[in-house]
Amino acid sequence: MTGTRVNTGPGRLLVAVYGVFALAAGARAAVQIATKYHEAPLAYVLSAFAAAVYIVLTVALARGARGTALAACVIELAGVLVVGTLSVIDPAAFPHATVWSGYGSGYGFIPLVLPLVGLLWIFRTRGPE
Repeated sequence: MTGTRVNTGPGRLLVAVYGVFALAAGARAAVQIATKYHEAPLAYVLSAFAAAVYIVLTVALARGARGTALAACVIELAGVLVVGTLSVIDPAAFPHATVWSGYGSGYGFIPLVLPLVGLLWIFRTRGPE
């Protein structure tokens, strides 16, 4: 599979999944920020940030921008691990869930698995050094 473009084959499915997550997280964050921001501003801003990362990943993967996709996947994985860990250690700090709370448990842990799949695909499809 070495040398395959990042936006072909299974990469197209990855683009679609990230697109769905961008839409879901973005819509959720927009509604939460517009209607009840005062209840949990950190959680809602983190959900908006997650949506932004998913948008960047969707576009980067669709365009074959491997470097941007790699950076965004690393940011996503770090976000899931940090927010997931903090939300487990101190649930009171996150009275309302974010996309990445509990390692993405509200989304079937897909937010935890997705960046790992994305990184695997990005590295698997890289060309000769």
